[in-house]
Amino acid sequence: MDNSLLAISLVILASFFQGTFGLGMKYMSPLKWEAWWLVHALIAMIVVPIVWALILMPNLFEIIAQTRGAVVWEAALYGFLWGIGGILFGVSVEKTGISITYGIVMGLAASMGSIIPLFQIDGALSNPSFPIVLLGVLLLLVGVAVTAIAGVKRDNLKTDGLERNNNIKLGVLIAVLSGILSAFLNVGFANASPVAQVAVNEFGVAPQEASLAAWVVVLLGAFAMNGGYAIIRLLRNKTFASFGEKESGKAYMWAVLSGVFWFAALGVYGQGAALMGDMGPVIGWPILLGLALIISNIWAYRSGEWKNAKAPFKLLLFGLAILIIAVCILGYSNY
Repeated sequence: MDNSLLAISLVILASFFQGTFGLGMKYMSPLKWEAWWLVHALIAMIVVPIVWALILMPNLFEIIAQTRGAVVWEAALYGFLWGIGGILFGVSVEKTGISITYGIVMGLAASMGSIIPLFQIDGALSNPSFPIVLLGVLLLLVGVAVTAIAGVKRDNLKTDGLERNNNIKLGVLIAVLSGILSAFLNVGFANASPVAQVAVNEFGVAPQEASLAAWVVVLLGAFAMNGGYAIIRLLRNKTFASFGEKESGKAYMWAVLSGVFWFAALGVYGQGAALMGDMGPVIGWPILLGLALIISNIWAYRSGEWKNAKAPFKLLLFGLAILIIAVCILGYSNY
C-alpha cells in the first residue's frame, strides 16, 4: 500500500478510537470521579504507552536516556500543560455547557495543534502544501463552529431556553484557554521527534514504531498533571474508600477500556503522522480531531441525544459535511 494512503488510513482508524473512548465516562458510578480518572489516566498515559513501546522497542528507556535532556523535559512540559487544559475543560463545562465548550476547545485544539508545528518547520511558508493546509484548517474551524451551534440549539430546546448561566463570559474565556492548552498535546508530540529520531538512527527502529517513544515522553508529563490532580482530589475529598465500592467492576472495566482506546487513538495517529514525514503532525492532527468529532456525534445520535431536535440535527449534518470536506482537503495536502 502507498505510504500516503496507509498514513491516512491509520489516522482514520485513530479517529474512531478518539471519538469512541469517551463512552466509558458514562459508566463511572459507583466510583468517585477522581478514583475512576486515576485508573483511566494510569492505563491511558503510563501502562499502555510504555507496554506497547517496549514490545516494539525493548531499548525504550535507553533511547530516552540518549535523547538530549532539554528535549525530553520540553516534551513532558507540553504534556503537563495539556493536562491543565483538560481540567479547565471541566470548569468551562460547568459555566457554559458541553456544546459551547466542546466547540471552542475542539476548534482551537485542532487549529493551533496544527498551525504551531507548521510554523516550527523550516521553510513552512514556501511549502506547496501550506495554502492547502490553511484552507483545510479554516474549513475545519467553520465545521466545528457549526456543530457547536447545533449543540447549543439542541440544548436550548431541551431546557426551553430558560436556563442561563451568569458566568458564561468567564466560561468562554476558560474554554479558549483550555483549547489553546489542549493543542499542546500535538505540539509536544511534534517537538518530541528527536526521541523518535534516536530510535530510528541509533537503534534501527522503523519510523512509525519510533513515534511511540515520543508519546511516552509527552505522556509522562500529562500523567503528572492528570494523576496528580486526581490524587489531590482523593486527599481533599477523602474518597480513597471509593476504590473499594461494591459492584464497581463495570466502572473499572470501562476505566481500563477507555484508557486503552484513548492511547490507541494517539498511538495509531502517531504512526500515521510518522509516515507523512515532517508534515505529519500538521496534517494528521486536524484530520484526527475532525473525524473524531463526527464519530462522537454518531454515538450521540445512537444514544438518543438528538431526539426531538430536528432543526438542530439538520444544522449538525451541515456542520459534519463541512468537516468531511475539510478532512478531504487536508488529506489531499499530503499528496
